[in-house]
Amino acid sequence: MSPAFQAPRGTHDVLPGDHLWWHVVRTIEEQAAQYGWRRIQTPGFEETALFQRTSGEASDVVHKEMYTFEDRSGRSLTLRPEGTAPIARAYVQHGLAQEPQPVKAYTIAPMYRYGRPGRGRYREHWQLSLEAIGSADPAIDAEVLQFYAELLRRLGVSVWELHLNSIGDGNCRPQYAARLNEWLDAHPELVDEEVAHKRLTSVLQVFDIKNEQLRAALDDAPKIGESLCDACREHFEQVQAYLRAYGVPYVLDPTLVRGLDYYSRTTFEFVGPEENVNSTICGGGRYDGLVEAVGGPAVPGIGFGAGLERLQLAIEREGTQPAAPALDVFVAFEDEALRPAVLPAIARWRSEGRSVDTDYAGRSMKGQLTQAQRSGAATIVVARSDGTFQVRRRGEEDRIVQELDAV
Repeated sequence: MSPAFQAPRGTHDVLPGDHLWWHVVRTIEEQAAQYGWRRIQTPGFEETALFQRTSGEASDVVHKEMYTFEDRSGRSLTLRPEGTAPIARAYVQHGLAQEPQPVKAYTIAPMYRYGRPGRGRYREHWQLSLEAIGSADPAIDAEVLQFYAELLRRLGVSVWELHLNSIGDGNCRPQYAARLNEWLDAHPELVDEEVAHKRLTSVLQVFDIKNEQLRAALDDAPKIGESLCDACREHFEQVQAYLRAYGVPYVLDPTLVRGLDYYSRTTFEFVGPEENVNSTICGGGRYDGLVEAVGGPAVPGIGFGAGLERLQLAIEREGTQPAAPALDVFVAFEDEALRPAVLPAIARWRSEGRSVDTDYAGRSMKGQLTQAQRSGAATIVVARSDGTFQVRRRGEEDRIVQELDAV
């Protein structure tokens, strides 16, 4: 026998019996439709320059984590590490600025980042990216945040915190960056190789370094909230007012900057019940210069990325499990020769929207009935050798019918 293959390290299979996973996907799709979001799918790989230009050379994504390769024509391509930049690229390429604004689009797709695999951390991980492009209204910031809070409620996750900050914009952030650089110059003992690299390209990203000793020291550094211009401060206050109107609780986090260069103004993270690297279950913010950076008009946007694997861990930690989906009808046969006469009824039931299955493994009648029970079928139809049909429904007496129209 040939050796059996396994999924590559840092990836995982989603199986038909992974009911929680598919329940999460269905819940997202249903809620997105209710909120007016439409689905978008972008390619699994893009030009490398797209992520270099938008995420920033100092970001961990570009600096350490991207899967980049040359194709046979010598073009540099990168497996999609995050969903926002590709959606912004599609917005520009397909002229979506001509549609009613904002364009509210979401995707559920795999993302690729090279790192040490672990529980809840995959090199290929699935993510919900929810983006609203074309509006600077702080009310859309609040709706994006309330969307995820409502998703957690629907999925039974009650232990979470929303961390919120504003990192200003191109008007006020340069002055803050200068203050932060001055503070770092006065504390040379904190400037290691990683800090120096981030300072050269995007000094705010020093707050995204995972070194706990450095993060503790940065508590004494100047905060961006102290340098916001009037417009950014008013925008942030309105976001908070709308969140209070929605009843979404939040915690102000003055050091929260997120790890990508394209963020501006509102930044946020949802922190779940895990107490380790899997604690952040959703993160995002406003990116008012992103579309322009990828060659489009100067339109604002906001969105988030939320990993499905970490969300699943949060659900499991709360002990909630959805029931397996059940069939409407299972059809069993006393004699295999009866199958052709019943197939038209099976096709009709399915076309009417009922879920229907039958046996394809040559089971005995006892085995077919056992399989029917395992499927959770609400109705079991037994095609009998005498040409009649036995109909079984939970909580009702069995009955015999002459025609399947009576089922």
